[in-house]
Amino acid sequence: MESMDYIIVFITSGSVKEAEKIADTLVKRALAACVSIIPEVKSVFSWKGKVENEKEVLLVVKSKRAVFSELVKQVKAVHKYEVPEIIALPIVEGSRDYLDWMDSEIN
Repeated sequence: MESMDYIIVFITSGSVKEAEKIADTLVKRALAACVSIIPEVKSVFSWKGKVENEKEVLLVVKSKRAVFSELVKQVKAVHKYEVPEIIALPIVEGSRDYLDWMDSEIN
């Protein structure tokens, strides 16, 4: 597989409990090899014409482009936000051992 077939997905949530539920869902369904949870980030964003300042939890998901649409579907099924952040960036390089491990863990 090419490096560009692998992605890092950023997802924010409102609580650690919700983040853990999302992470469990993605790993159990083999849509992510690993999810790192960063318990507190400060997010400043525009929502419905108003600037918001919120403490959120950041999930860093190691996955593949081939399963991204299913990953989005599963996140939306358990996420409480009306419009959750689910964005993917390509992994342009990675150790072959790690990428091979990702292959073994993701559908």
